Amino acid sequence: MRLLLDTHALLWWGLDDQRLSRPAYAAIADPQALAHVSTASAFEVATKHRLGKLALAEPLLRDLPSYLAAQGFVPLPLDLNSADRAGRLTGPHRDPFDRLLIAQAITGDLALVSNEAAFDAYGARRLW
Repeated sequence: MRLLLDTHALLWWGLDDQRLSRPAYAAIADPQALAHVSTASAFEVATKHRLGKLALAEPLLRDLPSYLAAQGFVPLPLDLNSADRAGRLTGPHRDPFDRLLIAQAITGDLALVSNEAAFDAYGARRLW
């Protein structure tokens, strides 16, 4: 299975947080799965940490590329098609980071690991 971790799923995985659902945990832990982390999530974590809204992200931010590699996660660059699609998504959800993840999941045919039920309205496959 090919996955795209929502930012909170990435953080909860790294913190071994119980808020990560059992199906999400199992999918990420599956050695046959290929879990991607978007550059949009890196941007979101760094931005929110800088603004003082995400102090718990400090361990990840020390060396995010090494952390992702150690977990077997694959960085997913933001491509022009996904950025364009994110900008064109209609609907009430306004968070630009979420819109980028939704578009990347759709464009890349990835299951989006997220507890955000609002994503379902955009046609992304969501696993939680």
